[in-house]
Amino acid sequence: MSTDPVIERSGNPAITKFGLGTAAVGRPGYITLGRDRDLPEDRTVEALRARTHALLDAAWAAGVRYFDTARSYGRAEEFVGAWLAARPELAREVVVGSKWGYTYTADWRASGVPVHEVKEHTVEVFDRQIEQTRVALGRNPHVYLVHSVTPDSPALTDSKLLARLAALSAEGVRVGLSTSGPAQAQVVRAALEVTVDGRPVFAAVQSTWNLLEPSAGPALAEAHSAGWLVVVKEAMANGRLAGRNAVGPAMAALRTAAAVVGVPEDALALAAAAARPWADIVLSGAATLDQLASNLTAAELTLAPDTLADLAALAEPAATYWRTRAELPWE
Repeated sequence: MSTDPVIERSGNPAITKFGLGTAAVGRPGYITLGRDRDLPEDRTVEALRARTHALLDAAWAAGVRYFDTARSYGRAEEFVGAWLAARPELAREVVVGSKWGYTYTADWRASGVPVHEVKEHTVEVFDRQIEQTRVALGRNPHVYLVHSVTPDSPALTDSKLLARLAALSAEGVRVGLSTSGPAQAQVVRAALEVTVDGRPVFAAVQSTWNLLEPSAGPALAEAHSAGWLVVVKEAMANGRLAGRNAVGPAMAALRTAAAVVGVPEDALALAAAAARPWADIVLSGAATLDQLASNLTAAELTLAPDTLADLAALAEPAATYWRTRAELPWE
C-alpha cells in the first residue's frame, strides 16, 4: 500500500483494499452488461442521487474508504460532494479520487445519444474542470487523474499542461492518469518518465486489469515499485465476469473456480485482482446494494496459487478484449 498518509488507513486491510466507483450511478446510461436489470426506469437525477448515497453509505459501513468519480460521470462528483458535505465527520478518513479530460455530453439520456462524452486533454479543459471538481466536491480531490490516457495524449508531452499538473501536485494532490486500450502498458511506462524541473509529475495510475485483460500487469508493478498509487478499474470487465453473463465455454474456468471456492463469480474476479501485489485499490462498480455486498465478499478470500493459475486461462489478446469492449452498448 502507498505510504501516502491520505491513502494508507487503519482498519481491516483486506476491505480497505477495495474502493467504490460511481461511473454506473452518476448518469442514466453506461456500458455495463445487464444494466437494464440493475436500474429501474426511474433514472432521474433525484433517483440516482439517492442510489449513489445509499451505495456510499453501505460501502462506508463495510469499511471501504476509497471513492472514485470523474467529471464525465454525469453528476457523480456532485453526488459524492453532497454525501461528504452531509457527513463532515468522515473527512479525515475518506479518500476521493476523480478524473478530468472528458466532458459529459449525453444531457442525462441513457440511449439515442451519438456521443456520451468527449475527450480533450488540454490546458483549457484542465483549468475548467479542476475548478468544477473543486466546486462539486467542496475541496480538492485527494487524487486527480487525467482520464483515459492513450499513447497520443498531450498529457504526456504538453509542457504547459504538465506544468499545471505539477502545480496541482505541489498543492498536495496526488496527480496521475487513468489508462484505456491495448497500449496501457506503453502509456504507464511513458508516464513514469515524465518530469517537470527534474521531478516526476505523476504518482498514481488507474488502469483496467481483469482476468480477461491482464496485459498491463507488469507495467503496473513497475509503477507500484516507483511509489505510485495503483488503482484497478473494470475488474469485472464491464459485467462480462458477472455470474449472469459468465456463460459459454470461454468462461468455464471462472464458473468452475467459483463453484470450487464457493463464492459468486464477481467476488472471485475482484479477489483475483486484489491478489496482485501491486494493486493498492480495486474498484467495485456496483449499481445495486446486492451487487456491492457480493463484490465485497472478495475481501474475505485468499486465492490459492493453483486457483489463480487456472483463472489465467481466461485471458484474451488485448486487442480482442478492447475491440469487444468498444462494441458494448450504452444502456
